[in-house]
Amino acid sequence: MQIPGHIDPVAVPRAPTLREDGRVDLVGLSKEQIRAELEAAGLDAKAAKLRGKQIWHWVYNRGATEFAQMTDIAKAQHPFLADHFVIGRPEVVEAQVSSDGTRKWLLRAPDAQDYEMVFIPDADRGTLCVSSQVGCTLNCRFCHTGTMRLVRNLTASEIVGQVMLARDSLGEWPSQPEGRLLTNIVMMGMGEPLYNFDAVRDALKIVMDGDGLALSKRRITLSTSGVVPMMARAGEEIGVNLAVSLHAVTKEVRDEIVPINRKYGLEELLQACADYPGVNNARRITFEYVMLKDKNDSDDEARELVRLIKKYRLHAKVNLIPFNPWPGAPYDTSTPERVRSFSNIVFDGGISAPIRTPRGRDIDAACGQLKTSSEKKTRAELDRLAEEKQAALG
Repeated sequence: MQIPGHIDPVAVPRAPTLREDGRVDLVGLSKEQIRAELEAAGLDAKAAKLRGKQIWHWVYNRGATEFAQMTDIAKAQHPFLADHFVIGRPEVVEAQVSSDGTRKWLLRAPDAQDYEMVFIPDADRGTLCVSSQVGCTLNCRFCHTGTMRLVRNLTASEIVGQVMLARDSLGEWPSQPEGRLLTNIVMMGMGEPLYNFDAVRDALKIVMDGDGLALSKRRITLSTSGVVPMMARAGEEIGVNLAVSLHAVTKEVRDEIVPINRKYGLEELLQACADYPGVNNARRITFEYVMLKDKNDSDDEARELVRLIKKYRLHAKVNLIPFNPWPGAPYDTSTPERVRSFSNIVFDGGISAPIRTPRGRDIDAACGQLKTSSEKKTRAELDRLAEEKQAALG
């Protein structure tokens, strides 16, 4: 098993892989970028502005994947657009559905890198867990994803593409504010979002745009392991809800299980939470706290958590997450009785501390379990498995 190594790993910026046919993928581009690409393809400024507005609506509001669907653009222009542009989606390598309704997709980028996304349906909401990187090297020791190597950042197109694909799968076009199955987004998939800040910011601006995907910033949560220098900027430039992977209340334990704590310590992190723009009692910071047997789950640690939150006068709630074990994991799951005792102490301290119900464990889609196994299977093997599964169902 990989042990904690680098504590401040930032992916080296690299140019996205270009399509072999030379066409530009419009998914992930802003209104201004679409207009500029249309001009670069030969349209005059006035026509590019008009066509850009029309294309934006069709792509992000109506979910169009072909220019022929765009009925307010002259048919004569469709071939020109199709020659220069494409409205892409991630390639789906594998899609799984859990017994509890959770869905997980294994996706493949044009450069053959794989990443995953998860949709979690509940009675009153549906949450899409979106990845921001291929792999992760933060090496949080309880997290299966953290045992992968960091390959690269996802592009804004690849991040927005996850939302588009989920909308496709759920039949949620045209985009509308009411009656949605997909109501919330959490940047809690593979990777550390604040180490891919520009792409995450640009993607979420498209997701939040009222003329497009139109998801309120109050329904989007960005989760960080504690990249302190980027937190204030995230609040100012993105403005979504903040979740922090806390998981410990002492330097010794957090240094072990969340190694970035050696770079940005607990006190520094909590001060950054106190300074996060827009936080109030109606818009609280969420602290994620995975419950590890005999490591971070004592009554004394629960009381220390309450003390720290009060010391920094934080508007916060705590999500207690039963540990999702995986082969080779160095920790065990806290007992239900221990988790309840911890929760009760935090609640008695005046802080909400619900216990999260694990979802999608049977398809390795639960919190901390995202780790693609595609490197162990060829595409032919995946196709064969899919055929066998279909035959079994038929």
